[in-house]
Amino acid sequence: MAVGLAGALALTACGGGGSDDIDNKPTPARSSTAAPSPEASRAPAGPLEGNWLVTVDSQAVVLMVSGEEAALFATGGTVCSGTAREEGGTHTIRLKCGDDEDRANGTVDSVDKNSLKVTWKSPLGTETYTRAEGGSFPSGLPTDGMGP
Repeated sequence: MAVGLAGALALTACGGGGSDDIDNKPTPARSSTAAPSPEASRAPAGPLEGNWLVTVDSQAVVLMVSGEEAALFATGGTVCSGTAREEGGTHTIRLKCGDDEDRANGTVDSVDKNSLKVTWKSPLGTETYTRAEGGSFPSGLPTDGMGP
């Protein structure tokens, strides 16, 4: 509504009022088509979408999935990025983590609104993550000392 009002005001201001100070040349119309938002070009949300947390040996691990993009962070300093896709009916997670290959390739065994079970193709084996709602940590995780 504000865009339409601003456009109407701009058009009425271009009319000739008889003043010699106003250039009455027509101006090109502005396109009302906005560029697509980044969310519009992103893959639709799937069952893996969200932030997932697990603790392993007193280390917090956060797996974040947005569309087909994935990132993983661990308190020990591991930082990974990659993809989370459905391939042949199976959800897979492929991450690049520098020298750490423990969570580079994983297969989702199960996912529901509260938990995500991933089997990593490494000695880590299977980890069960808990969904974090609203950007906060789920209850029951040992988060003392992890910052404010």
